[in-house]
Amino acid sequence: MTMATPVTPITLEVMRSALTAIAEEMGVVLMRSSYSPNIKERRDFSCALFDAAGLLVAQAAHIPVHLGSMPDSVAAALARIPNWAPGDVVALNDPYLGGTHLPDITLITPIFAAEELIGFAANRAHHSDVGGISAGSMPLASEIYQEGIIIPPVKLWEAGQPNAALLALILRNVRTPHERQGDLAAQVAANRTAAVRLAELAARWGNATLAAHIHALYAYAERMTRATLAAIPSGTYSARDQLDDDGQGATAIAIVATITVADGTLAVDFTGSAPQVAGNVNTVLAVAKSAAYYCVRCLLPDDAPINAGTFAPVSVIAPEGSVVCARPSAAVAQGNVETSQRLVDVIFRALAPAMPETIPAASQGTMNNIAAGGMHPETGQPFTYYETMGGGMGGRPGLDGLSGVHVHMSNTLNTPIEAFEYAYPMRITQYALRVGSGGAGAARGGDGLIRTIEFLTATHVTLLSERRVSQPYGLHGGAPGMCGENSLTRRGETKVLPGKIALWTTCGDQLTIATPGGGGWGQENSGMAQDLEKLDETP
Repeated sequence: MTMATPVTPITLEVMRSALTAIAEEMGVVLMRSSYSPNIKERRDFSCALFDAAGLLVAQAAHIPVHLGSMPDSVAAALARIPNWAPGDVVALNDPYLGGTHLPDITLITPIFAAEELIGFAANRAHHSDVGGISAGSMPLASEIYQEGIIIPPVKLWEAGQPNAALLALILRNVRTPHERQGDLAAQVAANRTAAVRLAELAARWGNATLAAHIHALYAYAERMTRATLAAIPSGTYSARDQLDDDGQGATAIAIVATITVADGTLAVDFTGSAPQVAGNVNTVLAVAKSAAYYCVRCLLPDDAPINAGTFAPVSVIAPEGSVVCARPSAAVAQGNVETSQRLVDVIFRALAPAMPETIPAASQGTMNNIAAGGMHPETGQPFTYYETMGGGMGGRPGLDGLSGVHVHMSNTLNTPIEAFEYAYPMRITQYALRVGSGGAGAARGGDGLIRTIEFLTATHVTLLSERRVSQPYGLHGGAPGMCGENSLTRRGETKVLPGKIALWTTCGDQLTIATPGGGGWGQENSGMAQDLEKLDETP
C-alpha cells in the first residue's frame, strides 16, 4: 500500500481548492447541458463530493437548503444500496429519506480509483414537474402522494447502462417528459465529470494521500467552527415566529427555537413548534438541519471549508410529528421553500441578543413560489413553469439590506425575461423594485420586487408565498419590512389573492406578485444613522 504524503498547510490548501473546484465544475456542466429554464437559467441545483463513507468532502456555493440536507440522502442511499460499481447512478427524491421535496431529484455516483471506492459525486436539481395534482408539482396538497412521483434510492444507471424501464416509469408520470429526460441526463453528466476529476486527483496524489488530506480538512473545519461558536457568549437563547397559514385552513403556525451555546458547540431545539398540519408547509428533519447549518455557516469566516467537520459541533432537535419534523406521509412541498426560511428567521432572532453587532434584521422570509402549466397554444404540447422571486434583505449593522435579491435558503437567479417569454406562453409586463417596502432604521431593509405576468393561454397557477400577513421583523429599533401581496387583474378588475392559492387563469389575465421588504436594523435617528450619512459624504 502506498504511503500517504505528509499533510502540510500548503498541501492542505491545494487539496481543498482542488476538491471545491470539482464541485463547482459539476455545477457548470449541469447548468450548460440542462434543458429547463429552471436549471439552465435560474440554476436551481447543487453539487457536492462525499467520501467512501458518505461524509461531505466539499460543496459548491449553490443552494443552502439542498446542500445541508444532501448528506442525509447519501446516507439513505448507502444504507439501501449494498453494492456499488463503476457506472452506477442512484436516483432518489423521497423527503423522508434525506430529500427536501419531490421536485428535487438527487443523483449519486460512486467514484473509483485503482479499483478502490474513494467517494461519491452527488447533485440535486429542482425539476419543474414531477407529476402530482397540479402543473409544476408544487400543489396545495394534504398528503405527499398528491405532490408527485416518489423515488426511493434506486439505480437509474447500473454498470454504465441506463435502467430504461425505470426511466420510462418516471417519464410517464410527469407532464414534460422530454425536458425531464434532458435534465436527468445533465445531472448524470455532472456526476461523471466529478468522477473523472476526482480519479485524476487520486492518480496524481495517491489514494492514501487524498484520504489523509480529506480527514485533515474535516479536522480543520471542525476547529474553525468550534472557535467561532466559542466566541458567542455561552447561554440559552430563544425566539418565536409564525407561518401565515398552510393553505388548508391552519393559521399562525408557531415556529419556536431554543439555542444553547456552550464550549464551542451549538444546539438548536425546535421543541414548542406547532404540530404538523394538513397543508404542505411541514418540513422533514433534513430541512430543519439545513436551516441550522446554514445559520452557523453565516457566522463562520468566508474562507472556512464546508465539509462534514464543519457541522460536527452543531446538533438539532426537532420533535417528530411537529411542523419542523413531520411524520410520513405528510405533504412537505412548501416546507422546503417557505418553512425553511422561517426557521432561519427564528434562529437568527434567537441569536440576536448574543450577537447584536452581527445578526441582521429579518429578510423577506419567503421564496414567493409560482408554479404554472397548461397546453402551449403553438406546439400543442404541455408546458410547466416554476420560479421563486427575490425580495428585500434585512438591514445589517452598518449596512442597508440589499434590494430585490434571493435570501437565505434560496440562492438562485431569476429567469431572464427573454428566456421566460421564449419558453412559455406568458409575457412579463412589469418587473421593478418595490420602492419603500424595506423597513426604516439606522440601516434600512432592502426593497422587494414587483413582477407582473400576463397569460397568453389558459394556465393553471399555484402560488405558495409567506409574509403576506406577518411582517419581516426589524431589530434593535428598526421597523419591520412590508408584507408581500399577490393580485390578479381580469378584464380591468383587480382582486387581491391569498398567499397560497391554486387557480385557473384565462388569456389576458395578469398576475402581480409584490414581494416583502426586509426589516430595518437600529433606530433610524440613532447616532449610527448619522455616522452612515457622514460615510456617504466622504469623497
